[in-house]
Amino acid sequence: MDETDDIELLRQYAEEQSEAAFATLVKRHLNLVYSAARRSVDNVEQAEEITQAVFIILARKARRLRHGIILSGWLYQTARLTAANFRRAETRRAWRETEAHRQSLMNESEPDPWPQIAPLLEQAVGGLKEADRNAIVLRFFEKKSLNEVGQALGTSEDAAKVRVYRALEKLRKFFTKRGVTLSATGLAGAISAHSLQSAPIELATTIAVTAVKGSAVAVPTLTLVKGTLKIMAWTKVKIAIGIGAGVLLVGGSTGTLAFKKWEAYQVYRDSWRVAGLDSGSIDRAVPQVRIFPTMFDSSTHNLAQTASGDRWGGIGVSVGEIVWAAYDWRPARIVFPSGPPAERYDFIANLRQGSMTALQAELKKKLGFIGRRESREVDVLLLKVKTPNAPGLAAPNLGGGDDWSGTGRYYCDDRALSNTNPPHLGLTRFLEGVFGEPIIDQTGLTQHFSIDLRWPSPHPQERAAIQQAVLDQLGLELVPGRESVEMLIVEKAR
Repeated sequence: MDETDDIELLRQYAEEQSEAAFATLVKRHLNLVYSAARRSVDNVEQAEEITQAVFIILARKARRLRHGIILSGWLYQTARLTAANFRRAETRRAWRETEAHRQSLMNESEPDPWPQIAPLLEQAVGGLKEADRNAIVLRFFEKKSLNEVGQALGTSEDAAKVRVYRALEKLRKFFTKRGVTLSATGLAGAISAHSLQSAPIELATTIAVTAVKGSAVAVPTLTLVKGTLKIMAWTKVKIAIGIGAGVLLVGGSTGTLAFKKWEAYQVYRDSWRVAGLDSGSIDRAVPQVRIFPTMFDSSTHNLAQTASGDRWGGIGVSVGEIVWAAYDWRPARIVFPSGPPAERYDFIANLRQGSMTALQAELKKKLGFIGRRESREVDVLLLKVKTPNAPGLAAPNLGGGDDWSGTGRYYCDDRALSNTNPPHLGLTRFLEGVFGEPIIDQTGLTQHFSIDLRWPSPHPQERAAIQQAVLDQLGLELVPGRESVEMLIVEKAR
């Protein structure tokens, strides 16, 4: 059956409250939703909860879905958002650390590429534009012919073929950057062969009862539904922009409409406030500089910046991390004489120019903090060469300047040990984050390297394990010392 049948079934449910129509939709798309959830959480019970939440959302939004929507593509995107929402509620680690951990797992040698592809497939496909994402879902998740894909997208078979190929190329580049090298054909084969898993048979019945008949739903599932609906609303509200300031002054029904649009604009302006904030969402957000008390619980923490390094955003972060972004100063070299505040905040600074200066002003205005530079004699770690020409300090091989860390691994390419542009990257920056003390580079090594540092993790003495890995693999030692270092002193403004 084609996509027109989906829309007709959705109409029957929305207008006639046809439980049979909704049950048919559940059975038809259950495996698609369940598979996306299963890849995201790798736990059967959690995947079932996510799947149930997705179809509850479908039941609630059935009347408001736009005409001509490709339901399978919508369900896939909703499953991805719901799974992401679930993961954020379950983990206390920063989003970037989690993604780095997945990247580290991907780069382990595997005879079958699927174990490397699966953990990041939702991120990769979710990053595509809607038309490209729908093409991938229809072609490889639902295994439709190019002719059927073209019909669903409202275009020709040849145009659908081009759309699918371009979307595959974007996915291939995404995975290549993360160390998984496959041809577009190989990637298509892997996704097509592994993307769907059979959901438990009884799950369809459970979903139909809870989503349509309003049977009792577990509190965690309802929380998940509400959180995902909020994220979807923030994303969708972008279309409400386009009003002029003068319209706000018009009375009557026009004024009411203008006020509603203004409210929608305010929501859109705040739409960056999602737990999964990343560099892409910072770039796409309305240019602004703002700091708010966090709207998330203590399990959510995320700090991200754009590739240019001059635009930042954070969710559930400390004042020290906002200072880090505002002054571009390493956390190990920031001092709060009266102790750092315990409060947590959400913030964004993504102006096209002058973001950091504007964030400094906002930090002073909202929280009353200013920073000043001062040289102080402090405890440091001196980075020295112990074993010259260690194999772990390899010549650059990609030239891309990658720099990330995750569980049990730090990787960079084409970086100096003490990177100065930008200063938040490089081995010494990573080590400062680990040890919480300034790292003084006394190696005399100024060239760029490719470094793939690994250590046992989890480890009861993580810092000692990293220090030993630096010695064994890079031939470098960390020696305690005391030096005069330029620190950033952060105090309340007078």
